[in-house]
This record gives sequence, C-alpha cells and structure tokens, in this order.
Amino acid sequence: MSKFNHSVSRRAFVQGLGLAGLALYGAGRFGTSAALAAPADGTLFGEQAEWVQKYDADPRLSVQRSSTPILSQQTIAETERAIAQYQELAGRGGWNSVPNQTMKVGAKSNAVVALRQRLVITGDLDESAGNSPVFDSYVESGVKRFQARHGINATGVVAQQTVQALNVPVQVRVRQLEINLVRLRAFSGNLGGRFVTMNIPGAAVETVEGGQVVTHHAAGVGKIDRQSPVMQAKAVEINFNPFWTVPASIIRKDLIPKMQADANYLSDNKIRVYNAAGVEVPPNAINWNSMDATHYKFRQDPGGDVNSLGFVRINIPNPHGVYMHDTPAKGIFGDDFRFVSSGCVRVQNVRDYVAWLLKDTPGWSRNQIDEAIRSGQRVDARLTTPVPVYWIYVTAWSNDGLIQFREDIYQRDGFGASGAVASASTASAAQGQNTGILEPMSLSEMPTR
Repeated sequence: MSKFNHSVSRRAFVQGLGLAGLALYGAGRFGTSAALAAPADGTLFGEQAEWVQKYDADPRLSVQRSSTPILSQQTIAETERAIAQYQELAGRGGWNSVPNQTMKVGAKSNAVVALRQRLVITGDLDESAGNSPVFDSYVESGVKRFQARHGINATGVVAQQTVQALNVPVQVRVRQLEINLVRLRAFSGNLGGRFVTMNIPGAAVETVEGGQVVTHHAAGVGKIDRQSPVMQAKAVEINFNPFWTVPASIIRKDLIPKMQADANYLSDNKIRVYNAAGVEVPPNAINWNSMDATHYKFRQDPGGDVNSLGFVRINIPNPHGVYMHDTPAKGIFGDDFRFVSSGCVRVQNVRDYVAWLLKDTPGWSRNQIDEAIRSGQRVDARLTTPVPVYWIYVTAWSNDGLIQFREDIYQRDGFGASGAVASASTASAAQGQNTGILEPMSLSEMPTR
C-alpha cells in the first residue's frame, strides 16, 4: 500500500523517520501557521484574543506553536529530509485523490474512505483509524491537522479549499519543497542575535532571539495587485498614535470613490483636508466627481479605533516605502485569507511585537508602552539597537517534524495559474477585499510628525 506506516510511529521516530518531516505524531508540533493566531492576552485596546488548538480525539494530534525559526539551519535540514521522503512517496505512486464535495462530522460516503486513505499517507491520521465510510471525530482531528499544516482555518470541515490542497499532486509538492529550500538557504548566514521574519505566503510574523522563536503574530499582507516585497530592512523607530497622510495613489483609487458613495466618509473617519497653503478646508469645497481631490492633502487624526495605522507604526526604512503597523480592522486576523493590504504589513497583537522590539531600549517597559498608547498623543521611540527585519516568500518548509505548505499567492513558485493552489474565489478576494478602511501604501507621503 502506498503510504507510510504510522502504526509504529514511536519506533519509526526513534529510527529517524519522524525527523524527515512527515508529520509523525511523536513530534505533534506546528510551525508558524496562517491558520493559527499568535498567543497573547488580547484584552487591551480591542486586541483579538488567541489560543492554541488541541484535538481531543487523539492527543498525538495536538497542535502547538513551533519554537524553531523558519529561517534556521534546523529548518533547512528538515526540509532536505522532507524532500527525500516525498520523493520516495512519489516513487510509490503518491496519494489518491479526494472527491470534490463537502464533508464534516456525521457524513457517510465512499468519499470519506478516500479522505481517510489520503490523510493516512501524509501522517495526518493514524492508519489504525481504518476505512470506515463514517466521518467521525478521528477524521475531523486529522482534517484539522492537515488544514493547520496548509495554512487553512482548522475547522475540521472539508470544503473546496481543503479538497484543493489535498489533491495537489505529490510531484508538485516535491518541486515546491525544492524551490523553497533554495530560498531558505539564501538566508543561511548570520541573521543576527535578534531578528524578525515576516513570511508573506504564511501571512505571519515571528520574532527570534537566541535561535528560538519568542513571539508569533498573524499578519495582513499585500494583495495580489499590491504585493508586499521580499526585502531586508531594520526596525529603527516606533511611532505611537501616528497621523496618517493619504498617499496620492490611494486618493485616486480609494478615497474619491468612497466620497462619491458617502459624503460623510471623511468626517466619519476623522480625515481632514488641507490645501496647498496648509489651511484646512471643508470636504464640500472639493468636486468629488473629478480629480480635484488629488490637489489636496488628506490627513487622518491619531486614534486606533479609526486611524488606518491603528495605535502603532513600526518604521523599517527601505526603498519600497513599506512599513509595519497596527490596524483597527482586527477581524482580519481570524481569517484564512489575509492578503488584504496595499503592500504594508498589519501585525496582530502589535503591543507584544513592539514590547519585544523595545526590550533593550531604556524607558520603554510594557507599562510605558501601554501608557503611550492610552495617552492618545504622538510619541516616538527610537530603538537603541536597530533590529533586522526579513520579509521572505516561503511556501513550503519543514521544522519540528511537520511539513508546512502555503498557497503560492503571488505565483512565484513557477507553476503558473494552472498549478496554483489558490482557488478562483480566493484570487478574487485578494483583488477586491474591502474592510471599509483606507489601507496605508507607502512612505512616499508619510504622516506629518
């Protein structure tokens, strides 16, 4: 039978099979996942609470955060072993396809049998679960595990996105791992004792210190038509309660249409209008059925409840003019699909992130950070030592015994549209998702300080 034998997973792990990254239960840990949120108290200033998911049907299927950085020698080594294991699996015929139909607990059909067989092959379900046509709690746990490894919200329900991920051919997964191994090796040098990684396909941020991940953060990154760049930069300054000046491109693309639809949009969102002389003018002085608005400056008042930057902006000077920031639209962090920005990166639980960045900067304890935010006043904090920040594009890797895959949202893996995992509906969402909040795009027209 074309599958891995997981009935002896403990022994196989000792023998080295588990280290190959085939999601053996002895490991039972996940790396950064777009489907899982980062741990934090989530109680102050409307931050969204987060949690670790556990599956009761089989304790070996528990999902935990990885402490191994995605940019590390260990990840490189495990990804190499994962390639070898998937090549072996491909040589044995790969895996079966799963019918394109919705399945959840209580369902009964031959499609469930095919689903069980598919999950067993990649170690998401123990083969002792058998071939019953009933979708029980064990199958649900296996589905959740598979979903978490693929950056899909771990609901346990098999819908279109999960079926598409299940049915990606093993040969494509092998090639995906090989391509991303090259990307990982490009960061095999000295990255610094403390650094930040933002993985675009995973829509996730991790802070790293002493070779271990300290904090995980879900992120909102660039849409398909406004992509976040791959780059290296340094975090140098934190701006609390920043103003936001609307860039000219967003005035044209977003602000004018919003004002045409709702004459109160500017006032409702605390955006003020200034003429060339710096004098504030009323919105009704502008002809919104023309490009007249492009001759004015639009500045949004501070305030995390409305301001598009939220309570905090993290300055990372770079030629692309992008940065990291808070957002009032915190509901996005619970979504599967977080390709929603105009290139900048929204960071969940930004207070935890900022506290880590400022830990070596005198006068900026967690209490002082919270007080600066609470004050509502513009305050800048310059980092004593700039922290390296790496924005990367990695869609496949393995660490802590788990192989991870993410959608090739920008189609950079070389498979083209026909090989992309993302569905047409997902791509459409990337182009048109709208939270009703203007999205910061670049530093070319940054807020006045």
